Formats: sequence, structure tokens, C-alpha cells
Amino acid sequence: MNGKNKKTLVLGGSENPERYSNMAIRLLRKNGIEVVSVGTKMGQVLDVKITNTPEAFEEIHTVTLYVGPQNQIPYIDYIRGLKPKRIIFNPGTENDTLRHLAESEGIETEEACTLVLLNLGQY
Repeated sequence: MNGKNKKTLVLGGSENPERYSNMAIRLLRKNGIEVVSVGTKMGQVLDVKITNTPEAFEEIHTVTLYVGPQNQIPYIDYIRGLKPKRIIFNPGTENDTLRHLAESEGIETEEACTLVLLNLGQY
């Protein structure tokens, strides 16, 4: 499957260019991947709006996490409800509870760095 079909939710999106979530949004877009984002503050990166409330986005292929495990708790049911094909746990976001729940529902999980996957052409 090419990247264009891998609509991605960046959870923890930020307008701050020094944040990895911001870098991920930029690199995903550079690779032609459709991106939506939820963060703590509303904002925008390139053509991607960051909302501060979880929205019922459709056809999410990948959720890439940029929020630590303790801050994921309010989003667990939201993520599951999106029925993504996979969840990427970026460094520092690993969460066994969410991983087990996702895998039990047939969602692929990966502990990896979105930026590295994109740069290696393995996204």
C-alpha cells in the first residue's frame, strides 16, 4: 500500500517546530500522506489543522502517538473507536495497556519512530 492511502492521525500535534509531532506532520505531508491531528492546543502546521478535541475522523489508517502513556488514558476509547489499522508508539509513548487492547481488536501496533520509518521508506 502506498503512503497516499495511509491517512494518519498525529495525536499530540503541536505548532512548535521543535516538537517531534510537528516534524512528523511536516514529513508525512511531504510524503503525500493525508494528516489530521489532535493536540492540547488548536493550531495549524502546513495545511493540517490541529484540533483540541477528539473528532470522529473517518478512514484513519495509522494513529501515531506523541503523548506519554499517562496522557493517553482519556484517548484510549477514542483511538479504539477510530478503528485504525495500526498504532505507532513513538519513543516515550509505549503503553502495554493500549497495545494489548489494540492487538485484541486486530489493530497492528508498532514501537517505532514515525520520522525514522518515513525516512527509511518503511511507513
